[in-house]
Amino acid sequence: MPPPPPPAHRGPRGGLWFSLLCVLLLGVFLVRTGAGPVASAGTGQARPARTAAEPPGAAAPLPHSPPRRIMVPSLRIDAPVRGVGLAADRSLAPPPTGEPHLAGWYTGSVSPGERGTSVVVGHVDTETGPAVFHPLARLGPGDRIEVVREDGRTAVFTVYATESLPRDGFPARRVYRDAPGAELRMITCGGRWSPATGYEENVVVFAGLSS
Repeated sequence: MPPPPPPAHRGPRGGLWFSLLCVLLLGVFLVRTGAGPVASAGTGQARPARTAAEPPGAAAPLPHSPPRRIMVPSLRIDAPVRGVGLAADRSLAPPPTGEPHLAGWYTGSVSPGERGTSVVVGHVDTETGPAVFHPLARLGPGDRIEVVREDGRTAVFTVYATESLPRDGFPARRVYRDAPGAELRMITCGGRWSPATGYEENVVVFAGLSS
């Protein structure tokens, strides 16, 4: 699983700032089903980054409100969201493997739609088969992500990049950096899978609030 940003602090405008020292990747899903892992969209050769020329035009940020559901119409993802925190080793604690269709919002980040960078994670697969973010690597610029919030509003994001990033040397500062508007990162495992070390990469979707 990707590393979390260091402990976040809300600035005077309600955004986030992070120390320059970013933690290394710690937790990784070690998924075994028979002879190997469940085949996933992120397994195999690293996919080239799909990046728009620039983030989409930003909508005005929303006030703080926890997410309750995340939907990606083009991938038929429609999943409940639960808050997740840090494990004992300070890696990002993923949703329970017993709930493979649950997404996790890192509560140390801003809520989706709020000014700053919000982080949502999910399993690509578990021992029972494909999980909530199994098709995530197929997202590309222009795709739509909808997050239903506790306040009843739906924050709509537009994808502007999808990247497969190495687990070793994961660019945490770039992925989690603060943003002047409202941004979303969706993250799951990807790349080659090894029974000894798990997945070699993480699929990261970059999106900006569009409405």
